[in-house]
Amino acid sequence: MSGGQSLGFSRVSGPSVSPWLSGRKQPAPSLLLMPHVDSPGCELTGNTRSYTFKVDEDDNSEHILALSMVCLTDGAKDECNVVEVVGRNRQNQEIAVPVANLKLSCQPALSLDNFQLQPPVTFHLKSGSGPVHLSGRHQIMHRRAPSEEEESVEEEEEELTPIMPAKKQRRRQ
Repeated sequence: MSGGQSLGFSRVSGPSVSPWLSGRKQPAPSLLLMPHVDSPGCELTGNTRSYTFKVDEDDNSEHILALSMVCLTDGAKDECNVVEVVGRNRQNQEIAVPVANLKLSCQPALSLDNFQLQPPVTFHLKSGSGPVHLSGRHQIMHRRAPSEEEESVEEEEEELTPIMPAKKQRRRQ
């Protein structure tokens, strides 16, 4: 499977990105961002050890995957299940970071508090047989040009008169 649409990662507005995986520059101020949200998810098992979340890079949108929860599901054995995330850093070098070590008897689930990643990103079950379920939100910020009305409001704001210094007054005694 490619992309997260068929598995269910979620989409939400929110411009922040994990700094160690974000290598893209912020959009030009003249562009307006329109948010779109989707709720994807995937399951890693002994048979399906990896899943890559990809996006269409030709759509002129900013994509963020906010990972919220990693948990063992029905059928998991009492063994260590290590999940790692493979992505790219600012220098476009591939890096792998373990994000969860789950065991049924002591830590069957882990909240990742919307850990933000920039696609493409691969989730890999490094050890254990799972099944491990990952869930999160896919945030898409669509770019659009500002309307004439929005541009005129910006011009009006720029034409404000400057603040003048106050005149000194003598104190009366």
